[in-house]
Amino acid sequence: MLTPQQLLSECVRMAKIAGKIQIGYFRSSHLKVDTKYNDSDVVTEADKRSEAAIIAEIRRLFPTHSVLSEESGEDAFVGEYRWVIDPLDGTASFSSGLPGFCVSIGVEHKGQTVAGVVYAPYLGELFTATKGGGAYLNGELISPRREDHLSRAMLATGFPVDRNTNNDCNVDNFLRLLPQVRDIRRMGSAALDICYVAAGLLDGYWEMNLHDWDVSAALLIAQESGAEIDRFRHDRNVSVIVASSSIMPKISPMISRVPYNGTLQLK
Repeated sequence: MLTPQQLLSECVRMAKIAGKIQIGYFRSSHLKVDTKYNDSDVVTEADKRSEAAIIAEIRRLFPTHSVLSEESGEDAFVGEYRWVIDPLDGTASFSSGLPGFCVSIGVEHKGQTVAGVVYAPYLGELFTATKGGGAYLNGELISPRREDHLSRAMLATGFPVDRNTNNDCNVDNFLRLLPQVRDIRRMGSAALDICYVAAGLLDGYWEMNLHDWDVSAALLIAQESGAEIDRFRHDRNVSVIVASSSIMPKISPMISRVPYNGTLQLK
């Protein structure tokens, strides 16, 4: 049986391979940008090449392991180990030349995430965790911030790609929370936002209609840092709140557990 630390070591190596590919395309004139679901759902050649490089390494080293990745989907077979990959989280930012993008790689053993890496190559930020082993940023142990005043809390969120056709798109939660907190950021990478909560750079984060590849590694990093996790909806794929233990009780009750019906209730 592979140890979580052995798996983590390979995750880091693969993430750095993908990160090097991404830096080669970042802010370049030869970056080709396509769309998937709609104009908000962007994919680039850097996404595809990063994914191919990571999967090639997994197939070479761990041929019995299965893979779930954003661009290629999930293997037909399910192994004892499953690698959950977002080769480039924050593609919209990346394609616009903004630095908030990352590689996310999580490894599950029998359905439980045991190792995870979120690597932001342009920012030089490497978040890592193993189950039971703590969470780290560039080798330094991290933990959430201890701010307990909601009015001083810095939050982050995001909005689903179907927001042009679906009113149930997190706007009600945003408007409910915005007057109560210091500010809310929308930076475009779920994996990085969650890691920033883990590292005490944000007090909380929530988003709906994510996927396993967006959060697999980051949620392990958050859990190992001591942050709290609340899955607040079960009808919109992965919908999750991640916050410090002091802020979670204040923001969790304010985030709706039911579909938005078009009538805002701000208090």
